[in-house]
Amino acid sequence: MLRLGLPIAALAALLDQLSKWWVVEKLFRPEGVTATPFFTAQRIVLVPFFNLVLGWNRGVSFSILNHGDTSRNPLLLSLLTAAIVVGMVVWLTRVDNRRLAVALGLVIGGAVGNLIDRIRVGAVADFLDFHVGLWHWPAFNLADSAITVGAVIIVLDSLFAPRKSSKN
Repeated sequence: MLRLGLPIAALAALLDQLSKWWVVEKLFRPEGVTATPFFTAQRIVLVPFFNLVLGWNRGVSFSILNHGDTSRNPLLLSLLTAAIVVGMVVWLTRVDNRRLAVALGLVIGGAVGNLIDRIRVGAVADFLDFHVGLWHWPAFNLADSAITVGAVIIVLDSLFAPRKSSKN
């Protein structure tokens, strides 16, 4: 299933990096600003429940570990992410169903997309902002979406996929 999962991982990581490049470099970077990747930008309202924003997450999901001293986060979180990716690739080599291979590919690709950001700039660019009234879901990106969709498929597969019985 590597032939299915790894191309999906590569596509997820590529789409994530392309979307972040477009949002950071073309949509939000003010003309003439080049020195720091951690500038802030205005909110672009697209529809009443969805905006594009630009935030830099130096922590993990939902901005956990994003406050206080974050100087060690890029290295520690990059090492942790790399170890998880290696483990998931090993798992992918043992998978025998397409649904699980697709799910693992999505998770691996999303993790790699965010890992590239951490290595390159020390933080992950988040820009998708869904909200209801004044309540905003934490901003996220395509890598986070791939990880979430992949994780949901893995959970559903573990709950509902038929299993071979080991009893004779």
